[in-house]
Amino acid sequence: MDQSVAIQETLGKEENCIVAAQCDILLEDCSESRLLGLVECAKEHAIFIYIHRRMAITADDVSLEDIIPITLDFAVVEVSSPEQLVVVGADTRVRMSYKNEKLELRLPFGSHSRLFLCEVNKAWSDVCRLPTQVPKFEWTKKYKKSIKRQEAAKQAIAPLEVLSTKNNQHQKIEKVSDKKGSLEKVKSSNSISQKSKGNSSQDNQSISSREERDDLVRSSSHTASNKAQILAMPQFGLRDNLIRCELLKSEDSYTYLENFRFFLGTYNVNGQTPKESLRPWLSCTPDPPDIYCLGFQELDLSKEAFFFSDTPKELEWMKAVFEALHEEADYALVKLIRLVGIMLIFYVKKEHAEFISDVEAETVGTGIMGRMGNKGAVSIRFRFHNSDICVVNSHLAAHVEEYERRNQDFKDICSRLQFRQLDPTEPPLTILKHNVVLWIGDLNYRISDLDVDSVKDLITKNDFETLHSYDQLKRQIDVEAVFVGFKEGEIDFQPTYKYDTGSDKWDTSEKCRIPAWCDRILWKGKNIQQKHYKSHMDVRTSDHKPVSSLLVIGIKRINPEAYKKTFEEIVRNIDKMENECIPSLSLSKREFHFKDVKFMQHHAETLNLFNDGQVPCQFEFIQKPNESTYSKPWLTANPSKGFIAQGASMDIDLEVFVNRTTAPDLNCGKQEIEDILVLHLERGKDYFISVTGNYLPSCYGTSIYSLCHMKEPIQDMPKETLLELAEKSPNDDTATDEKPLDIPKELWMMVDHLFRNAVDQEDLFQQPGLRTEFAEIRDCLDSGMPDSLPGSNHSVAEALLLFLDALPEPVVPFPFYQQCLECSSSAGQCEKVISMLPQFHKNVFNYLAAFLRELLKNSANNRLEVAILATIFASLLLRSPTKQDFAEKRKTQEFFQHFLT
Repeated sequence: MDQSVAIQETLGKEENCIVAAQCDILLEDCSESRLLGLVECAKEHAIFIYIHRRMAITADDVSLEDIIPITLDFAVVEVSSPEQLVVVGADTRVRMSYKNEKLELRLPFGSHSRLFLCEVNKAWSDVCRLPTQVPKFEWTKKYKKSIKRQEAAKQAIAPLEVLSTKNNQHQKIEKVSDKKGSLEKVKSSNSISQKSKGNSSQDNQSISSREERDDLVRSSSHTASNKAQILAMPQFGLRDNLIRCELLKSEDSYTYLENFRFFLGTYNVNGQTPKESLRPWLSCTPDPPDIYCLGFQELDLSKEAFFFSDTPKELEWMKAVFEALHEEADYALVKLIRLVGIMLIFYVKKEHAEFISDVEAETVGTGIMGRMGNKGAVSIRFRFHNSDICVVNSHLAAHVEEYERRNQDFKDICSRLQFRQLDPTEPPLTILKHNVVLWIGDLNYRISDLDVDSVKDLITKNDFETLHSYDQLKRQIDVEAVFVGFKEGEIDFQPTYKYDTGSDKWDTSEKCRIPAWCDRILWKGKNIQQKHYKSHMDVRTSDHKPVSSLLVIGIKRINPEAYKKTFEEIVRNIDKMENECIPSLSLSKREFHFKDVKFMQHHAETLNLFNDGQVPCQFEFIQKPNESTYSKPWLTANPSKGFIAQGASMDIDLEVFVNRTTAPDLNCGKQEIEDILVLHLERGKDYFISVTGNYLPSCYGTSIYSLCHMKEPIQDMPKETLLELAEKSPNDDTATDEKPLDIPKELWMMVDHLFRNAVDQEDLFQQPGLRTEFAEIRDCLDSGMPDSLPGSNHSVAEALLLFLDALPEPVVPFPFYQQCLECSSSAGQCEKVISMLPQFHKNVFNYLAAFLRELLKNSANNRLEVAILATIFASLLLRSPTKQDFAEKRKTQEFFQHFLT
């Protein structure tokens, strides 16, 4: 949650909280939580320190404790931990000083903390650029008068000399001079919590709880031999981007390759707890690997883990991994990331820890409606020396026939999983924008066109080459449907799925699954050699076998002398070039028209920018007067900011995507596909780009009231009628020429289809459909009413959920939401609230509840349960006008359960 909102409520009209961050103030024997806000007024900046409740939402949750002005006397530096250990991955420890006072703070791991520090550095740099303009900070006086300092805060502030006697790790600042001033490169000692094989009590303590585990994961400073000293500077002006660009172009002149051993492993544990040592899997190499990247799937199959993403099995498996790492090396945990049952763990040898930096972790769900985390991916990206590496652990859609869905999952993960960069002028990093991509997981591709006996016969003969020719993943890669540019080693081990749990016997259940290589490891990048690729039959906890691959990867390292020489030469050349020329661009076109835009259908056109000037240029799409963003919400320029070298070009994707937020006004004609983009060049002129298009109205994003008054498909309705209906209230009972429908015909069409075809469908409302089939269903509903809907039952079910999710006013209108929460424990009161709903909304609620009760009558076949349906549908029928907290979600589920039993 953005806690800057709570801070903003405490400020006057002239002050603005740019960014907020939670931190711990470190005292001698304890730490105290505080909320920091970077506040700006009249081009002056100060850091406001607040005492706060656990999660600050409003001004009532915070109390101002102190103010630190950002002047020439202000400084903030990253410091090493007192223990002088090598640290990697998460928490950032900084010292903030003003005149003769200091605060030592710990900020939590993540890009948000780094963004806060970046904004603070930029504010301090603004002061340094204009040293003659002394800030007065008159606006802070009214706040200082009201501050009542806490005793804990007084203890947290001490003379700088006191700290220096306790901390014997000093930062060394090396200044590189040039005509415009100096660039500072900070060399910090780093520390890490390490795996010590000789201290079992320390081992157990380090993994005994999530809180203690998180303390192992910290941010490492950039080392002396790491070009990130310059490439990740806190300043992101044109000059700094010029230096970065030229350094990247000249990288070969100051780097060399060194090989490192990466151990990759994947294991679908089928919801089991660890029952045996993992050493046969994780310690199978003679020499200890430099890095471990281990992926798990189906960590916990319980409903609690699925719905609330909480599981005790995370620590159990983490402990099992920790104890099975190679004995001949000490390892440190860099990062752990989990989405429901998909978990990725990243360990590094202690001696390499200082060279790990820029660690980020993200998740993306590809389950039903593209949100649920039962399927999807988790990913960690990091910089090792000078190579950017991304590791992905994914669990794709199941079932033999769903290979197209698996292809779609892969593409969704590649496009939706993004890492925010420290440099705000840079677009987010996607998976494929790394030097090395390592992809592991239960990809779920099966064996096609062979029966179970034929498959087992080929396995008995060890004829894996023939069997592999029937492998779905191989076939999809061969036609370039997925994993384009990726490599996979030769498969000379038997399929890893499906076994009877606890044995090496193939599945003897009633379903008798055909054996398949579900568990795979692939890679993309240069200078990579695979040393082994195998399964581990000795591990029998699950119905899958774990798989491992040992890759030797050539990592780019820096030659410090060559780097310094290159850097100084670049700075000299930039000095000569600066201020000589005005930047200029030529645009491929300035008018774009998007034809037949549809709900949730991606449209894109390419704008090419060519730097025809004499100097590199930095561009940005900027806001127009009186507008808060550079474009309408349905339009995106990707990237929206960037840097183009002289004589180079860049493609900008102009993307139009209408979702549930933007669809209502476009459906009724209140808004049009029409916008003007302003492309601004730093130190140059502005370019204006016209974007137009025509939108095809959809039942998705149209109100229940409007749809009940449409007997024709929405795309056959006059625009005037659509606008007139949209402006009426759900309670409007004005007489019309024709009797309205009881429920929207589109809703009836989907529910009727499912009632006739899917009451026995296994995993209904849990297995996603295909996006192509959703588009066909949407077009049928919007343009005509066929006898039957196209697509699979899963696609129709997901189309129904998306329809409910896109309603501008939910089935239970927002004014009734609080009443539903208050009466959630009383069935009688719940029915009373529903009886008060507007007639059309009440009809829809009762119709859907009756349909779901029919599904539950067939739960023996479809495996649906009250809890599952209540969780899925309550979030759609009872949407909160603001963000729901956990307690509210539970109450909405309890409310809806009364209507399912």
